[in-house]
Amino acid sequence: MVRYIIVSAISGVLFGILDAVVNANPLAQRLNAVYKPIARTSINPLAGTVIDLVYGFAMAGVFLLLYQSLPGEIGLVKGVSFALLAWFFRVVMSTASQWVMFSVPVKTLLYSLVTGLVEMLILGVLYGLTLKPAM
Repeated sequence: MVRYIIVSAISGVLFGILDAVVNANPLAQRLNAVYKPIARTSINPLAGTVIDLVYGFAMAGVFLLLYQSLPGEIGLVKGVSFALLAWFFRVVMSTASQWVMFSVPVKTLLYSLVTGLVEMLILGVLYGLTLKPAM
């Protein structure tokens, strides 16, 4: 339980850091300019931090719940499998919806897909290397 709490907190912080890197760099700023008319002019850092921490706990918990069902014999393979699953449900589905509903440049959508995959792989590898359900 202690390991779960520590890894969840680390992954929540990592979520925040990765989101900042993914969204605040000059390339992202150019590609995401399409959202400027509907984007907030400022963010609430406290709310963002809480949300990222909740995501970290939720994803680590789901990883543990799915652990036995994930392919692979070792944690690293299970972590990558989980990352691909999370990427599909979190990023691919959202990006596909944006593509259908909004006039968003393909470059922006591809950036979301690639950076989302990298983010999920980092978190999945973290979970795979550090978490195992209690037997």
